[in-house]
Amino acid sequence: MNIPAPALTLGIEEEYLLVDVQTRDLVQSPPEDFMSACVETCGEQVANEFMKSQIEIGTKVCRTIGEAREDLTRLRRAVIEAARGFGLAPIAASTHPFARWTQQQHTEKERYETLAHDLGGAVERLLICGMHVHIGIEDHDLRIDLMNQVAYFLPHMLALTTSSPYWQGRDTGLNSYRLTVFDALPRTGLPDIFDSFGEYRRMIDQLIKVGALEDATKLWWDIRPSDRFPTIEARVMDVCTDVEDTLTVAALYQSIMSMLFRLRQKNQRWRLYPKSLMKENRWRAQRYGPRRGLIDFGRAEMVPVAELMEELISIVSEDAEALGCLGEVKRSREIVNRGTSAEAQREVYQSATENGADHKEALREVVDFLIERTASGL
Repeated sequence: MNIPAPALTLGIEEEYLLVDVQTRDLVQSPPEDFMSACVETCGEQVANEFMKSQIEIGTKVCRTIGEAREDLTRLRRAVIEAARGFGLAPIAASTHPFARWTQQQHTEKERYETLAHDLGGAVERLLICGMHVHIGIEDHDLRIDLMNQVAYFLPHMLALTTSSPYWQGRDTGLNSYRLTVFDALPRTGLPDIFDSFGEYRRMIDQLIKVGALEDATKLWWDIRPSDRFPTIEARVMDVCTDVEDTLTVAALYQSIMSMLFRLRQKNQRWRLYPKSLMKENRWRAQRYGPRRGLIDFGRAEMVPVAELMEELISIVSEDAEALGCLGEVKRSREIVNRGTSAEAQREVYQSATENGADHKEALREVVDFLIERTASGL
């Protein structure tokens, strides 16, 4: 059956942590007027998150990466300006350098109360932020088919976004400690491979029937069919401190989806690999970011991320050019060359200690860096 080309529209969600600009620690309970100020500017595009010290923004449905840039920068700027009036600042990082999860409070909202009750101690540590990118795919079965294939590229996108090296004042040695925390929840990680949307729905319906979950929004896989929109939602990524990094990864994801549909039109597809192999690449991206290489399963070799990125740029260039985002896709080279936020945070810490700062002072300088970089380019 000939399936019409999907819209490949974009939607980007980012979660931020709210810090007190005096202490650089997280604010345990922001003033109610702060959220009101955000809603006044952003409307329904801003929301509370599980922890009171978190906030989430989401762009409108965008046709191009240019539209996404305009809306995303507007939303970031609005949150920054609203926070400034209360002595606060958002940081786009997936963990705070030294905050303690035991000192945080979860938002008093029915959904979050249910999560706290159902998940117990596993959800108490959920002091983490992520970035989610939606790509519009209207046909149900096409959505599942492309989700199966695009899972291969999730470690590549994670490697470009890592921003959570610190946890409770300690360098974890990981570039994305966020996933270590998140993977304690059920229904996380890489999804199963499904033959059709019908098979996927049968699994969801069975879990709902037995009372294991209320709806498909309680699936927290690295990638999933959205239960609210006709999209495939990539969720594996850390939130990017630099807004242009966010747009680079979103453009890359959009272009990969276009490429996979283009292959399908030629009766071709990306090879599906065992989940255990893809989990190995996921771990390597989580541990090292873009520095130690990922496995090229076709070649059966460990390949530097820089080389893999060049290959990927070449594969999707035709699609990126048609979508008007080739410049953003090529910018992934810059991320690999200079490193991600995780590496920049470590560099700030090292520089501070070399200049005489003690451990706590150096971590506060990391927070200052995150405040400044979150707002840069806006």
